[in-house]
Amino acid sequence: MSEAPGHVRFVAPGKLVLVGEYAVLDGAPAIVAAVDRGVQVRVTPSDRLVVETPGDDSYARAALNAVNAPAARYSFSDWNPVGAATKVGFGGSAATCVVAALAGGAADVWRAADGVHRAVQGGGSGIDVAASAHGGVLRFRRDADGAMSVAAEPVVRPVVVWSGTSAATGPRVQQYLAWRDRAAFVRESAAIVEAYAASPIATLSVAYAELRRMSVAAGIDWETPALAEIAAIARDHGGAAKPSGAGGGDIAVALLPDQASEDGFRDAVRARAYRVIDVNVAPGAHRVSEESP
Repeated sequence: MSEAPGHVRFVAPGKLVLVGEYAVLDGAPAIVAAVDRGVQVRVTPSDRLVVETPGDDSYARAALNAVNAPAARYSFSDWNPVGAATKVGFGGSAATCVVAALAGGAADVWRAADGVHRAVQGGGSGIDVAASAHGGVLRFRRDADGAMSVAAEPVVRPVVVWSGTSAATGPRVQQYLAWRDRAAFVRESAAIVEAYAASPIATLSVAYAELRRMSVAAGIDWETPALAEIAAIARDHGGAAKPSGAGGGDIAVALLPDQASEDGFRDAVRARAYRVIDVNVAPGAHRVSEESP
């Protein structure tokens, strides 16, 4: 066990899945970006382990316990918060596990956080944990034996739009896993990911259509009128947009060909009362600063 740091702050980014959702659960690759909307923890001296969170502390406490974190006060909060009243969909639970493992002194933050996150959540691909731990834009894959790999992808300028409603990931994942005819979808998703680097905008559009077909076949409530409208606005401005993550609400990610197109898209979605959430591609979890008592 290491000694407790004093008056230190750590941050972990959230995630934005660009392409490859759902099929990543079956071992297919996916592209994910780490974004500067995540979780932070301030660590201050204490003679015992104290965990403070704005809500459910199960992920934070489990991660600290798993890495034998030293006695200290660990105060968790949103990093660069969105300010929405409900869940937006940037992978806060994964970022919590990552930042807790880092603050607690884990030798391998990524794998320690992945083990905790899967145990508390009851499964998952680990893509959100990988993005939070490593940062940047990554191609992620987890094979049938559980081995994970990441590789850097070209950095993009995503535009994120809040659809206006939150959506639960767990039930949609369970519906997907209960769908027996997944093999063709998994193959198609892998091909989409392979094409991404050469043509991100076109790939986003193809991914939307394939995910729609999958959701209808699997009976998943995936496409909403708001998400469909956001995608249509992106097309009108020469780009593409799609739900990021499990769908059914939460956020859409858009890619546009140039600054003028992006500005026009932003203005158009705001004119229809959707909220643009500014994000930047972020580095992985790291220590930020030492602070005075």
